[in-house]
Amino acid sequence: MASAMEQAMSNLNLGVLSKATELKNRIWFTLGALIVYRIGTYIPVPGVDAAVMGEILAQHGGGILGMFDMFSGGALGRMTVFALNIMPYISASIIVQLMTAAIPAWEALKKEGESGRKKLNQYTRYLTVAIAVFQAYGIAIGLESMRGQFGAAVYDPGIFFRLSCVITLVGGTMFLMWLGEQITARGVGNGISLIIFAGIVANLPSALISTLELGRTGALSTIFIIAFLIIALLVIAFVVFIERAQRRIPVQYPKRQVGNRMFGGEATHLPLKLNTSGVIPPIFASSLLLLPATVAGFSQDMSDGWLQTLTAMLAHGRPAYMILYMAMIIFFAFFYTAIVFNPTETADNLKKYGGFIPGIRPGQNTSDYLDRVLTRLTVLGAAYLCLVCIIPEILISQYGVPFYFGGTSLLIIVSVTMDTVAQVQSHLFAHQYEGLIKKARLGGRGQPRGR
Repeated sequence: MASAMEQAMSNLNLGVLSKATELKNRIWFTLGALIVYRIGTYIPVPGVDAAVMGEILAQHGGGILGMFDMFSGGALGRMTVFALNIMPYISASIIVQLMTAAIPAWEALKKEGESGRKKLNQYTRYLTVAIAVFQAYGIAIGLESMRGQFGAAVYDPGIFFRLSCVITLVGGTMFLMWLGEQITARGVGNGISLIIFAGIVANLPSALISTLELGRTGALSTIFIIAFLIIALLVIAFVVFIERAQRRIPVQYPKRQVGNRMFGGEATHLPLKLNTSGVIPPIFASSLLLLPATVAGFSQDMSDGWLQTLTAMLAHGRPAYMILYMAMIIFFAFFYTAIVFNPTETADNLKKYGGFIPGIRPGQNTSDYLDRVLTRLTVLGAAYLCLVCIIPEILISQYGVPFYFGGTSLLIIVSVTMDTVAQVQSHLFAHQYEGLIKKARLGGRGQPRGR
């Protein structure tokens, strides 16, 4: 009996070690995939002069090109094979999500479960290819017309360059989409989010070094730099606190008898995040506000036109920019929350399975109650997004802090880090839970039987 117990415990320890090895392999696979991504951001597109591209991006880096270059980890500024990054896939995912709420057939696919989800994912891939081809062709046309101090950006413009540029950029985007799916399936965390995270964080050391260099030369005082770092840490802690904040609505399921057994009678809760819309509102708002500056920057013949006047009014730090930025964040926060959460559908599902909120009648009353709660949460979430996104704008415009991180980047970094850490913890908890179950089974088998 003792030898059998020792053998069983040895098998249990080997099982736990194998689970720990699996988690370690997942982490190493994720790191390896991100290294491959970073290597790809230095492989140039054939026929493009990198020096001219760097000069052009330095001139127009304050517009939407600068934001996309930040998301791509500098790949757009170097015009590499990953210049489009994963942004076409993000755009396609958002469009499919919006169309799912507008097209009844797609909404029915969403409710079908795994088979419907696979079809929607396939539609997202097709749309990603279409968006990537459109953007890549636009970039190819734009590159042929660009000239810098060192000459033209393209060595040999023509149909061959356009074709090769489109194939290269679309192929890079599709490879990143595949790589993100592999990270999600075989690694740790959401692959698409981790790719964007790696692109943003890649330029963090240079930003910190430039800030410290200004302190060394006396352009910024040491006290100001210390206060800035303390404020940054406090903002990060505030973002973590808000992103984890939930309103837990109690839900009760009545008891029901099936045959000789009783089911139900459970008390659970419906978690509603304070920031339901995530980082989508700041991304949409900043993209729309930076678009006039980008167009005006490339329109040399409109120096006295209305576009230049509009660009001056919407420059960083201007009152009009701040007001419109906050207004758009609030609008997209409510709009996207209405898309991703349907109170009527949630109330119908609760009623279908016999669940109810204590003190609220099932059906329309439950839907109205969820809508009121969600509206109040969205007000707080939109105010939180405005505060986090405006603080960096004030520091950059009023105090000249050379810190390229905005509110959108900060939200992405914090949310992706929290999600990845949560997935690692879930793996560890699952391994511990399996170990406890095996121990309980072995303990039960080892108990002496009574007469």
